[in-house]
Amino acid sequence: MLRLYDHRTGQAEELPRVLRIHVLNGAGHRALIVADLLQRVADRGGRRSRVTSAPYFAATDTAWDDYGIRPFAVLDPDDPTPDADVYVCPEGAAGPTEGRRMDIPHETGSWQAAKDSLAVRLAILDTHYRDRLHLTPETHAKAAERLDAWRHQVAEWANSPGRPMDRSYAAEAEEALAGDLDSPKALAVLDRLAADPGLAPGTKLETFIHMDMLLGLNLEALIGRV
Repeated sequence: MLRLYDHRTGQAEELPRVLRIHVLNGAGHRALIVADLLQRVADRGGRRSRVTSAPYFAATDTAWDDYGIRPFAVLDPDDPTPDADVYVCPEGAAGPTEGRRMDIPHETGSWQAAKDSLAVRLAILDTHYRDRLHLTPETHAKAAERLDAWRHQVAEWANSPGRPMDRSYAAEAEEALAGDLDSPKALAVLDRLAADPGLAPGTKLETFIHMDMLLGLNLEALIGRV
């Protein structure tokens, strides 16, 4: 069951089976990563989803796919705000009266301090979307170190015999994401999984790959290269 906190009601509510997500102007770059995560989690749960955004996001020179953001539809400047089931909004901003609201505090700091754009994504996912986020060189360095360690572990595990994924770890991480997109909790599950001495390397590999389809961190990047 995919539930999302609705800022209109102050409660977490289940989302519909067909999910239209629209990112409003001024929501900040962080909002696109959150919208992408929401779509990935919705798709994993068998929902049909679509992400659209305000024209602003086409006017920047940012390569959104570098941040693991899948293609989304950008409205033309003359298009009206579409009907949506979830509106991703700047915190406290006025928005449509119909549909759920995701109020996301605008990130502060710099996106440019990390060499790997996916380390920026990881830094953003390591803070719950309803919490304030300040990106610093230290934040980026910590995320880059964590991402690099995971990628080296995945590459090492890939040299071991294949094993089925661990469904208990996967279910725990998926449950965290389905409960108001608790990405920090899901990431912590991966840390525990990686450190679990009782699991075979092949099991760790398959579970990481399974979860990376939701997190979008390209954890397989070093397989066959190290």
